[in-house]
Amino acid sequence: MRHILITGTRKGIGQYLAIEYLKQGDVVFGCSRGQTSIEHENYYHFTCDVTIEKEVNSMVKKIRKDFKTIDVLINNAGIALMNHSILTPGSGLEKVFATNVFGTFYFSREVAKLMSRNKKGSIVNFSTVASPLDLAGEAIYAASKAAVEKLTTILAKEFGEFGVRVNCIGPSPIKTDLIKNVGEEKLNDLLAQQAIKEFGDLSDVKNVIDFFISESSKQITGQKIYLGGVF
Repeated sequence: MRHILITGTRKGIGQYLAIEYLKQGDVVFGCSRGQTSIEHENYYHFTCDVTIEKEVNSMVKKIRKDFKTIDVLINNAGIALMNHSILTPGSGLEKVFATNVFGTFYFSREVAKLMSRNKKGSIVNFSTVASPLDLAGEAIYAASKAAVEKLTTILAKEFGEFGVRVNCIGPSPIKTDLIKNVGEEKLNDLLAQQAIKEFGDLSDVKNVIDFFISESSKQITGQKIYLGGVF
């Protein structure tokens, strides 16, 4: 039984992952800025804004006090801003980077401190195929995820001495709330740039995460995998 912390579990990929790992018998710690619909004896929900350092620190401290360990951290919480750069306000830029970059860093830093006690742990960060594809209209979102990718490679080096591995997954478009406001034409243009020209599935994401967090992947760190045949 593993102790898995997943950020952004109120809906979408985060909720799916939480439910699936609970089915597998893991203990799951989840968080969002509001309540959750997940009800399970091994699920513990925290109201936490990933952009607020004190709230992140408090959540991890509580887990450390009550459970002593976190085996896996999945930095799923993220937001997108899909707009032409000329029409993008500074407030949007700040929100995207605060959630996608700052949130990922805060949780990685605090959880790595706990993982280092056991000299073992796995962290999985989230990027996107929008970054390597340089998609027009997604400059801020793609840039924030490029920052997450760079965090991944450097944190992998810094945390390696503590036995903590850090990897990154870049999903192709999946039909979640994250893309619900994206036009069909734009989505089709994106899919056309993939080798596998179809939407991804939530299970595709879990498949890669399962590989990253497996005990058999003890030599895998600092890596990123894009879905959909994007290179």
